[in-house]
Order: sequence, then structure tokens, then C-alpha cells
Amino acid sequence: MPWLLLILPLLAAASNQLFLRKLGIAHWVSTASALATFVIAILCLGKDESHSFPWATVGDFNINIGLTLDQLSTGMMIVVTGVGLLVHVFSLAYMKEDSAKARYFTGLALFMFSMTGIVLSSNFIMTFIFWELVGLSSYLLIGHWYQKDSAADAAKKAFITNRIGDFGFMIGILMLWQITGTLSFADMDIPAGITTGVLGAALLCIFAGAMGKSAQLPLHVWLPDAMEGPTPVSALIHAATMVAAGVYMLFRVQISIGPEAFDNFSGTTIAWIGGITSLVAALMATQQDDIKKVLAYSTLSQLGYMIMAVGLMAGEAAMFHLFTHAWFKALLFLGSGAIIYACHHEQNIWKMGGLLKKMPITAITFAIGTAALMAVPFTSGFFSKEQILEAAHEHNMALFWIAAAVAVLTPFYMTRAFVITFLGKNRTKDAEHAHEVGPLMSVPLVALAIMGLIAGFPFIAAKLAPAYHQPEHLIHIGFITFLSLGALLVGVIGGFILYNGKEKDPLSIPLFRNRFYIDAFYEKGVVKYLQDGFAAIIHFIDEFVINGLIVGGLTRLAETFGSLFRKTQSGNLQAYAFTLGLGVLLLIYFTVFYGQ
Repeated sequence: MPWLLLILPLLAAASNQLFLRKLGIAHWVSTASALATFVIAILCLGKDESHSFPWATVGDFNINIGLTLDQLSTGMMIVVTGVGLLVHVFSLAYMKEDSAKARYFTGLALFMFSMTGIVLSSNFIMTFIFWELVGLSSYLLIGHWYQKDSAADAAKKAFITNRIGDFGFMIGILMLWQITGTLSFADMDIPAGITTGVLGAALLCIFAGAMGKSAQLPLHVWLPDAMEGPTPVSALIHAATMVAAGVYMLFRVQISIGPEAFDNFSGTTIAWIGGITSLVAALMATQQDDIKKVLAYSTLSQLGYMIMAVGLMAGEAAMFHLFTHAWFKALLFLGSGAIIYACHHEQNIWKMGGLLKKMPITAITFAIGTAALMAVPFTSGFFSKEQILEAAHEHNMALFWIAAAVAVLTPFYMTRAFVITFLGKNRTKDAEHAHEVGPLMSVPLVALAIMGLIAGFPFIAAKLAPAYHQPEHLIHIGFITFLSLGALLVGVIGGFILYNGKEKDPLSIPLFRNRFYIDAFYEKGVVKYLQDGFAAIIHFIDEFVINGLIVGGLTRLAETFGSLFRKTQSGNLQAYAFTLGLGVLLLIYFTVFYGQ
């Protein structure tokens, strides 16, 4: 069964690309593959086993292809395949009129194969291979509408930004291999004599890969731009699965080498980067008008929560929040997709309004996802967020207060988005003509809304969540709970009072709206100089040195020799006879005088 989990999406992608694209059934094949993998993932729950076979041997070094089934991987597979299946179903309606629908579903199947490989891999070699395949499939899906310059640029931005993090990831893998003597997660053991500096440097290099995939500062800039892809892609890749790969990989390393390995400057650095990312992204979200970008920065913020928890050696809390977040954030993204679809592809929330009456099912499910994200008591997000706040309170009070500030900002910007989108009056004709979506879109929304409500309860989480550690009390009433509830009320009340009935944003904070000018700095301070300076030097070397002197020079040299020898082939019989006679005389001369 684990091998089927890995192979079925690959078979779907390959058959779609090679045979089925012209038959018009590629979308059904990809969806059937997602359904089959989800069923297999359910059957694999509770298993604890590994499967491997040798792939290559170089001296004493063996590379194995191996799959690991444990609570962490099987729980993560429920997230990947469950959200993946619902995204496939939603896409059947959302992409119905798209001329490149077969290519889209082929990309989805390739992504499912790549993400499954990351989750099930038993060693770093396989992880890195599938890590890069996830980057490739993300590039293809973000740039699905490549005819739009913005989509093509976003795809390239995502690919290049992730390559920066992946280079550090590769160095970290090699360093850990040197330290532990193995690439297998099950066999890793930190020797007693290793210094803190070397181990910390290796872990920070590993973290560089997570910074790219999970979009942490300063490699976060690709995620909001990736919203140029189709909205179901945003739900699958940029809310629930791909961006969670960094958190998953970090926790897999943490349990392989022991949490105490992070009890140094590397763990502190990881925690602070996560905390700062969470706060900065939440501030950015308060001033975004594109509904998908509000959710994108919200994803950045929640990923910062998870990364912070891993750095604080509370990986179980991070994975629990990953599990609950996947359901309600996928719900919010698919809900935004339904809204965009109904409003004729309008994404600006200030051009919507009054959609509660027009789209009641979408509005109610979106409200449930919003409540879970805001951590309303007895929703799934409440239980997982409480565990992260408790870990921060126990290990680092400064990060705890940063997390508390984010707990105020999250309900504020989500209340803002909900009030502007669903309440009040219709602001444009697109909003006036909006209507509820069909069952292929609404059924996934309802299913995700149910999970957004119940996924945090122990009777669900203990069976499905990866690495779930059940607390002694379902809700521990204390300082953290009261603080969390207070943050929720302040954010919701503030957002409602400030934005209810407004026709335009009463707040204008250019620093937040322009994303702290980080993108502008990259564009003008890095990309521009790379293009105008470094790229110009590379172009000169390519055109004048390589092409002009080396390749072109050898070509011209060959042409010159060819021209010289061509002149001897005149077709004149007398000249040929003269040349032959001269050759015979020279042969006799050298034989007589130099033959001895």
C-alpha cells in the first residue's frame, strides 16, 4: 500500500501527459488517483513499518529507496491526500472552461506524487529529490496561465527563491551526513564529541530549505505573488501541503537526531525567525485588498507560528497546528475561489460586499474557516494555537508576547475581510450578479468546514493528526486562555467597528500595504544590479569569450584550414599529376637521406 501511495499519482501524471490529454479524460484520471490515494492513506493509519530496497552502491556507501510509515508520516498523508482530493473535486468545476485543463490536472498529479515522496521518504537523498520535484510542480501550477506576464513572473520568482533555500538545504544534508555518518532518518545519531557550532551550523543550513518552502523571512516574497495561479492551486500548495513541507521536514529531523540538538543558537534562531515572520506577515495582511493575498499573508503568519514552535523544541504543537491549519486554510482559499468565480474573477474585497445573501453556503463555511483561524473556542484552531502559546510561554517570554500580538492581529484582519466581503451592500455589478456555486464547489467547502470545526478535538486528532500529543486537559483554564480570549475579542471588535459599513479603507499604512518595502528592496537593490551588473558580465563572457573567441574562434580556424585545402582541389588534372610527382620525389628524398 505505501508503494501504491507513491506510484499512483505518478502513473496518473505520466498517462495524462503521454496518452490522455487529447481524449478529454485527464481530469477524471487525476481525480480518481487522488481518491485512491486518500483511501490507501486511511488504510495505512496506525501502521509502523518501513520498506526499502537498494538503489545504488558506491564502495561502502549505499543509497536506498525507502518508505517509512509511522504516526508522523501517516497523519501527514491524511492531510496531503484529503485536502488534495477535495481540491481535485473543486477544480472539476472551477477549471471546467479552461482550455488547458488537462495540463492543469497533470500538474496536480505530479505535485501529489512529489509531496507524497517527501512525506514517506526514509532518507535525505529521497527527500531532496522529491523536494526539488515539489518546486518543479509548484512552478508549473503557479504559471499555469503563463500567457499573463504576472503569472509567468510569479512562477519564476517562486522557483528561484526556493533554489536559494535549497542550496543551503543541500549543504546542511552533506554536513549532517558527515556528522552522523548516515543519510537515513532512522539511523541518525549525534556523536558525543561534536561541537555545538558545527551542529548548529548544519541545522541552520537544513533550516534554509524550510525557509524557502515554508516562506519564512527573508525568503517569504514568493508566496503572495504565487496567488497568480488558479485558486485551487493556492489552496493545495500554498495553504495546506507544500508550504507545510518545511515544518514537516524540520520536525522529522528533530525527532531523528533528538530535540536536544536544537537546544542551542540554531533553535533560538529558528524560533525568532518564525516569530518575526508571524508578526510581520500579520501586519502586512491588515492592509491587503486582494482576498487571496490577505489569506496568503495569513498563511505566512501561521507558518511562522509553526516554525517558532519547532525552534522552541515543541514540534508536536507545531505539527498539531499544521494539521488543523491545513483544513481551515484550504477551506478559506477554496471559499475565496468560489467568491472569485461567482464575481467574474474579481479579487478586490472593496468591489464585493453583500455576498452573505447571494452566497449563503459559501459565507457560512467561510465564517467557520475564519473562526477556526481566529482561534474561536471549540474550533480546531483554538486547540492547536493554545499549545503553541503554552510552549512560547514556557520557553521564551519575548516570543510569547509576539505570538500574543499576532493573536490580536489575526482576528482583526480576518474580521476586516469578512465584513467587507459578505456584509453591507453590493458595491459593484459583479457582486450584484453573484450567486451560489454548484455542488462540485460547495461539497468540498462543507467537508472542510466540518474538519475545521472538529479536527482539534482529541477523538479526531489522536487518530489522524501527525505526532499528536494529547494534553492532560482539553482546555486548561488559566492565564494563556484568558489572554487568548481577550486577544480574540479585541481583534474582532476592533475590526468590526472600524470596517462595518465602510466604502473604502479608513486606515492607510503604506509600510504595511507595501509589504515593508522588502519586495521593492529586492527588485531595486538586488535584481536590478544582478541584471545590469552581474548579468551583463555573464553576457559579455558568453557572447565575446565563449561564443566569440572559443566556439567562434575554433569555427573560424576550421573554416580557414578548410579554405586552404579546398584550393588544392581545383579539378585540374595537370596540377594533380604535378602534386603526385612532387610527393614521390619528396618520399624518395627522405627515404634516401633520412631512412637510416
